Amino acid sequence: MQKLLPLLEDKNFSLLDAACLCMAATDPLEKVALTQHFAARYRAGSLKLPAQAPDPEPIRTPGRPPQLVLVHPRDLVRRGFGSPEGRAAFIHAIAHIEINAIDLAWDAVYRFRGLPGSFYADWVSCADDESRHFMLLRERLLAHGHDYADFPAHNGLWEMCEKTAHDGLARMGLVPRVLEARGLDVTPAMITKLRSLGDEITADVLEVILREEVAHVAAGSRWYRWYCERAGVEPRTRFKELLHEYAHGYLRGPFNVEARLLAGFDEDELADLVEQAG
Repeated sequence: MQKLLPLLEDKNFSLLDAACLCMAATDPLEKVALTQHFAARYRAGSLKLPAQAPDPEPIRTPGRPPQLVLVHPRDLVRRGFGSPEGRAAFIHAIAHIEINAIDLAWDAVYRFRGLPGSFYADWVSCADDESRHFMLLRERLLAHGHDYADFPAHNGLWEMCEKTAHDGLARMGLVPRVLEARGLDVTPAMITKLRSLGDEITADVLEVILREEVAHVAAGSRWYRWYCERAGVEPRTRFKELLHEYAHGYLRGPFNVEARLLAGFDEDELADLVEQAG
């Protein structure tokens, strides 16, 4: 952070510049520190969207630690929760999702222009939350004798981000409401398993993340419907089309109906998810 101070103090430094800087950071601790710094500045009103800005640059892979190995999901070694190494690998996988989620939120801020101020406020807030989630999980990784980038990970979340870079409606429909919402479905069982193994601290961390992720998925639902209304398309029909076009292989049940209803899904959409996953 110290070396960046002259840049950060530039009066022309904007929210778009901040988003780029956060995404580019390769050190996860720097990414977190920058995210929390800029989120605080944005809340305080000292970080603004520029009145005019060039078109966004083409999407590219965000900064990652050079030692992090990215593999295809099928090449990830399956480890049980029962061993300390297996539990560390599990925590690492969730931490990797949170790092991706920081960048997903910042990319939404950077990439999609001319939207209401509340859109940017929602995704800056999400980036801030995800940075805190990552630090909670990193603490648990350290407690298990590991750190982030000690295990391989996959890039599925960011690949969907790339596929939807051209279309804010598709991004809001698919990234928060399909990929990130997957956490709403699987986390309760993870919490139960961790408690059965006596790992109450990690289970408590996942309780916090689950509770706060409902609001993040709800933001995706809210802006998905906003985009649909602006485009004059029917949200449920378009969601079915998006699932068919993009999400084959991503959907697996069972679904956490209660959490998804809180996160802005309706019963018809949930029925579509079940049909698509079938």
